[in-house]
Amino acid sequence: MNLGRLLLTAALAAAAPSAGAWAQPQTAVTFADAPAGQPPVDFEPMLTGDGPSGRWVVVADNGAAGGKAVAQVSTEPAEPSFPLLIYMPTVLADIAVTTALKAIAGRIDQAGGLAVRLQNPLNYYVVRANALEGNVRFYKVVGGRREQLAGADLPVPAGEWHELTLRAKGDQFTVVFNDRELFTVADQTFRSPGKVAFWTKADSVTRFDRLRIEPLTP
Repeated sequence: MNLGRLLLTAALAAAAPSAGAWAQPQTAVTFADAPAGQPPVDFEPMLTGDGPSGRWVVVADNGAAGGKAVAQVSTEPAEPSFPLLIYMPTVLADIAVTTALKAIAGRIDQAGGLAVRLQNPLNYYVVRANALEGNVRFYKVVGGRREQLAGADLPVPAGEWHELTLRAKGDQFTVVFNDRELFTVADQTFRSPGKVAFWTKADSVTRFDRLRIEPLTP
């Protein structure tokens, strides 16, 4: 584990509140008022894997809410490398998380997604859509290694906005893409509250319009 990852792991641990004291989910995060060319407030970059950590900044986009989105803009190729942008408040384990994403470029990959129940840079769940492969996949990442739990093949045109939702409730995970429910899968690896994050892969240049977090009642 490199020094940057060690420091970020320590920061995540320090930021995590005790049981029963974590931050309640925020209704929505948008980037309309964020300064262009800078990372958004309340987010921190993270990397799973080796290689470049990516570069996350707010960019202008007429199709995004308020005319701005956050994007991973580095085109430096690396495989395997998974840049993430973490929303730092810890949220409940049972949540529905939604974003709108748009693949812009990438020779190796054109992917973007959402991570939930993120414990540290090496342990979390992630759902991602890939424009080059034409599919949506759901993984668990344990000790930095991905294991696919479910997936669906369907068009994910680059240069277009797509809405992606991941519902996590107990051991059940449901993925919805452009208002179409794709699959539900069960897994019990991570049950605790954690962070949520935007996720990309390798040289993917991907934009994210917003982040909506909703608690799911028992």
